[in-house]
Amino acid sequence: MFKLNFSFLLLIFAYPLADSSHYFDPIKALIDRLDSKRLSSTVQISAAEGVLQRLLPAYSSSFKFKIISKDACGGRSCFWIENYKKSSRHGPEILIKGTTAVEIASGLHWYLKYSCGAHISWDKTGGVQMASIPDPGSLPSIKDEGVIVQRPVPWNYYQNVVTSSYSYVWWDWERWEKEIDWMALQGINLPLAFTGQEAIWQKVFMDFNISKEDLHDFFGGPAFLAWARMGNLHGWGGPLSQTWLDQQLLLQKQVISRMLELGMTPVLPSFSGNVPAALKTMFPAASITRLGDWNTVDGDPRWCCTFLLDPADPLFVKLGEAFIKRQIKEYGDVTDIYNCDTFNENSPPTNDPAYISLLGAAVYKAMAKGDKDAVWLMQGWLFYSDSTFWKPPQRKALLHSVPFGKMIVLDLFADVKPIWQTSSQFYGTPYVWCMLHNFGGNIEMYGVLESISSGPVDARTSKNSTMVGVGMCMEGIEQNPVVYELMSEMAFRSERVQLVEWVKSYSHRRYGKGVHQMEAAWEILYRTIYNCTDGIADHNTDFIVKFPDWEPSLSPSASVPVKYKKPRLLLLHRPKRYFLLESESSLPQAHLWYPTWKVVNALRLFLDARTCLAGSLTYRYDLVDLTRQVLSKLANEVYWKAIASYRKKDAKALGLQGQKFIQLIKDIDELLATDDNFLLGTWLESAKRLASNPRETRRYEWNARTQVTMWYDNTNTTQSKLHDYANKFWSGLLVDYYLPRASTYFDRMLTSLRKNEAFRLDEWREEWISYSNEWQMGRKLYPSTARGDAVAVANRLYKKYFS
Repeated sequence: MFKLNFSFLLLIFAYPLADSSHYFDPIKALIDRLDSKRLSSTVQISAAEGVLQRLLPAYSSSFKFKIISKDACGGRSCFWIENYKKSSRHGPEILIKGTTAVEIASGLHWYLKYSCGAHISWDKTGGVQMASIPDPGSLPSIKDEGVIVQRPVPWNYYQNVVTSSYSYVWWDWERWEKEIDWMALQGINLPLAFTGQEAIWQKVFMDFNISKEDLHDFFGGPAFLAWARMGNLHGWGGPLSQTWLDQQLLLQKQVISRMLELGMTPVLPSFSGNVPAALKTMFPAASITRLGDWNTVDGDPRWCCTFLLDPADPLFVKLGEAFIKRQIKEYGDVTDIYNCDTFNENSPPTNDPAYISLLGAAVYKAMAKGDKDAVWLMQGWLFYSDSTFWKPPQRKALLHSVPFGKMIVLDLFADVKPIWQTSSQFYGTPYVWCMLHNFGGNIEMYGVLESISSGPVDARTSKNSTMVGVGMCMEGIEQNPVVYELMSEMAFRSERVQLVEWVKSYSHRRYGKGVHQMEAAWEILYRTIYNCTDGIADHNTDFIVKFPDWEPSLSPSASVPVKYKKPRLLLLHRPKRYFLLESESSLPQAHLWYPTWKVVNALRLFLDARTCLAGSLTYRYDLVDLTRQVLSKLANEVYWKAIASYRKKDAKALGLQGQKFIQLIKDIDELLATDDNFLLGTWLESAKRLASNPRETRRYEWNARTQVTMWYDNTNTTQSKLHDYANKFWSGLLVDYYLPRASTYFDRMLTSLRKNEAFRLDEWREEWISYSNEWQMGRKLYPSTARGDAVAVANRLYKKYFS
């Protein structure tokens, strides 16, 4: 029996029921229309029962589910948890009612969390903790009249357009089914559904006399499809086989079908003007322009500078209409919401508001011709990433180019850089408050819990608010489960979360019981790692996984990417205390936003709890991740000392620091190898499993290896501009990729000192890039199952470096 008392939390959420009159009339009409498209109550209840059966098969008869109308919830979506009035000793104990199957699943999750102390996260972040749930027949009762939890805003959106490449690319239906179950339990009712769209485009373009062969140069490879879809690149990593196209279309139909069964509204793609080169030949009179270069090394036309069909051209609307209608033919009339992102990290050819307005109107017209009730869902990322271009006149022109209520904007980076505050609530356009959080699928302990807890509430209750939802728009999933649990709850929270108590209860649920060392450790983590307030977009720039490509005797302003933060003060690593030291202003700095000694203390507390938690998978994952975190920050300091030694021409000190950096890589790799969730082999094997022949196997493995390393093109002496963007702390990748890179760099630094000659940066680059290209083409097998004792290794490394 779970002994902790969570009743205070349940009372918080028993809000008075409210009407829905605050919704904009067009949005309310959209919601009513989408509600009318939902599948029957019988189908949805069966789908919710399926989620329960897969999650807790022994409890399938312990819960009773029922679909209720919004009228019973004051006109909003809600779930309602009550005791089931039993007529015998056996049968259901808890009744969960909801306006859709998603609401029912959310209510189930809420009950498991706050009445049973259970925890649910992705398998790759420790999975579930269900040991605290009492046996069937002994489930905790709900007090009084039950618990009613409303949605304060209609939608809980999920996914970034690039998540499909960074996280989902190699998934089969078994993995997708788990994800959709997780989505339902988290209350997600507006998910992006982008899988398989290349097969739709193939059919559409063939109707316009574009051959299958012509599209080989248009579609990207499997790991780079997201950027081909957005018009950033073409052809890179391809071509796609017909087998891939057919498999992905079938998978998309399975995904959409399950989403609909659970009462979700899938968001489908639409046409933004991105077209294959062959269309220019087939339609010579069409107004097609070539966009500028996006992050290639030297503007290689094989994959840069995509083609854009002018929105004023009649062909634009014909193609857009054809694409929407083809999707409806393949999937049915499943949604009215379509995603389209114009000029994602590619500026329009002119900043003339009239042209931008014309563009927006054409995009929407193409949608509306295919679906008369279409609503355009647009990422607001461009307003942040290219803010010098998107001034108020340009923003207004795009946002007001469609009828009011026919566009919804994702305030994509609201957890750090909210646009709603500086755009008069998107100039009256409905928007979704989103947390971006993760870039490139990096593995890094990071978060802004205070912003997550307060941001959506402040936005919703602000004057003249146009907020209609919350969302999670991470580039990659399966990391930092505490961040995603809190963000998911904000879909059902009307008030700010009391984070000290919430984090404490999270630690109890995460490990199945209250352990005072873990409570103390998590309070430290909440106030340090998960309290980043410096406003810097967190990519993992630790020097192990993003080695600076620069000449070590020069000021980094001449050669180091600007993504490196350069603070004036360093917080030195000390387990018991810390002090500030003036850094050399010309040294690059990885992102650091907390006193590292405090987090080392949190690790010590984790290890102190190892006796009573060693059998917990969630504990083991967190222990490995936290140990990795503190060792990677220590490696940054070692790197700084190595560079300082080089500048002082101290070869002995440089050799010692270089050896320590290499040893840290080896030790972290050994640590990561003890947990299934930190293995390179898992990623590579999942890619190869989708292949249908040896040629596809080689291509898919190259895609998988390239995305997490060089990412994009390079020359003999110039690395990809996106190298290490999708870096990963994975066993296998550290010892076979990051270690050789660091080793050759330090060796050449030592040679430079011993010969008293300049560091030969071009020679090092050439050597390293040659190695990287060979590794990307490699076929070496890497383990996909863990080896070693995670707790023992973490304890030994703590004693080695910090005791």
